[in-house]
Amino acid sequence: MGRKKKPEEHVNHERWMVSYADFITLLFAFFVMMYSISIVNTGKFKVLSESLTAAFTDPARSLEPIQVGDLVRAPAELQDQSFADPQPKPIRPVEMRQMAKLVDVDPVLLAKASKQLDEIQERVESAMSEMIEQGAITVQRSEYWIEIEMNSSVLFESGSSILYPRVVPILTQLGRVMIDFPNHVHVEGYTDTVPINTEMFPSNWELSGSRAATVVRLFEFTGVKPDRLAAIGYGEYYPVAENTNAEGRARNRRVVAVVLAEIGEKIDATLEKFEKAKNAGVPTG
Repeated sequence: MGRKKKPEEHVNHERWMVSYADFITLLFAFFVMMYSISIVNTGKFKVLSESLTAAFTDPARSLEPIQVGDLVRAPAELQDQSFADPQPKPIRPVEMRQMAKLVDVDPVLLAKASKQLDEIQERVESAMSEMIEQGAITVQRSEYWIEIEMNSSVLFESGSSILYPRVVPILTQLGRVMIDFPNHVHVEGYTDTVPINTEMFPSNWELSGSRAATVVRLFEFTGVKPDRLAAIGYGEYYPVAENTNAEGRARNRRVVAVVLAEIGEKIDATLEKFEKAKNAGVPTG
């Protein structure tokens, strides 16, 4: 029996439609992508940009340790001890420069500078005795400087750098004490960690600096030579207490006048002046 012939396959003239459909699909995807690129959400784009920048610039971090086994607690007698005390107050740039300046000074000159600081401290404590007793002002002595620390709540309204009228005479009296001495006075402003964002004070930097400058201008108005004065704003940094509670934040909001030790010919003249005044019975306070 003979084999049947296979029917001849007709040539498919519509295969081009497959390629055409693929082309149209790709072209549609291309225009959709172009359209999506043209409409940029600036907010999401900024977040993406910052995330990428942080990912490529931040140093590598170690993983958080994982607790293995049972949690071991300290003995009861150790738990009673307080470990929440703030760290020792760090040395500020002003203090570091002052120590570096006087570290190689002749001991005789340092003794004279120390004696002069003693005289300043005595006069300051005499002039500010009422505020010191109330706890609004504290006077601390170091080898190379005197710190007169004033609580901001006594001087300024919250979020303001305008002095209360009642404290102007008190600061004027402090400025008059400084007139008789050649020492430089750096006024430092500090805040707590609560952020501020007003038209006048975009951050705590501006607030602390403005408060320091207000006190400096009052000293200048009192008669202290401007070339002896400096206003410094430290913002929320260099705290003296924890910022986790209202009491600690209140302590951190402060203005500090730092009277620096001076080495020079003016020391002898100043000491001689006050020595004569004391021998003559003239009050120097």
